[in-house]
Amino acid sequence: MQIDLDYAGRHVVVFGGTTGINFGIAQAFARQCARVTVASRRRENVDAAVAQLSTAGGEVLGVVADVRDFDAVGGAFAQSVARFGPVDVLVSGAAGNFLCAAEAMSSNGFKVVVDIDLVGSFHVLRQAHAHLRRPGASVIQITAPQSFVPMRYQAHASAAKAGVDQLTRTLALEWGGEGIRVNSISPGPIDGTEGFRKLMAPTAEDRAFALDQVPLQRFGSLDDIANLALFLGSPYAAYISGALIPCDGGGALESVKPALEAAGRRATG
Repeated sequence: MQIDLDYAGRHVVVFGGTTGINFGIAQAFARQCARVTVASRRRENVDAAVAQLSTAGGEVLGVVADVRDFDAVGGAFAQSVARFGPVDVLVSGAAGNFLCAAEAMSSNGFKVVVDIDLVGSFHVLRQAHAHLRRPGASVIQITAPQSFVPMRYQAHASAAKAGVDQLTRTLALEWGGEGIRVNSISPGPIDGTEGFRKLMAPTAEDRAFALDQVPLQRFGSLDDIANLALFLGSPYAAYISGALIPCDGGGALESVKPALEAAGRRATG
């Protein structure tokens, strides 16, 4: 279930907003009658997203831009602002990932993820800055638990997302005086997404293990993340900035359990 907030007439830009979690966020804002711009690097994904979002409510614009291309990102903002005016809410969610042990990872494989997740985030936020409404704009970065919980086979994503979180905190400091809030959402296991299927639960056994790590004993939904984004973009979150907010059913807390158990065994001999 999605919360009900009035975004009529407000301009929301979602980078990576054509699939998965980011599309769910774009859909939630569209249902609240926002003017929504979605950006992605594949034209077919942009067109499909616009077609679906147009039935949800509000007005929708789709633009094609690869976050690794600084000028293309700038062009995307130029199009969106020309259509809908200053940006009230920016969601930066473009990401790439795969499983690989560090010793087997190529330099290019590491670089690709850092370029999309971290450098791409900088491109989006840097190009957005001139177009953000002052005061009152809300910037929301989509990060991941790897930013603060080390995970095997995720050296590239862990490094990139840790950088994204520090970028969030730094820009919250630098832009706060302009009335711009910058926060990060860290989704946990969100059922039905490609990342969850490929990275966390490709088998029934993996799915059962993943569920056991969540204190609330359920997987998240697209609405769980979208509702948090709706809140962070609203006046109800007017005094929240520089925050990294896990939306994971407590899963990040559970990740310390194996280490504590091992330490306990050693201490008791």
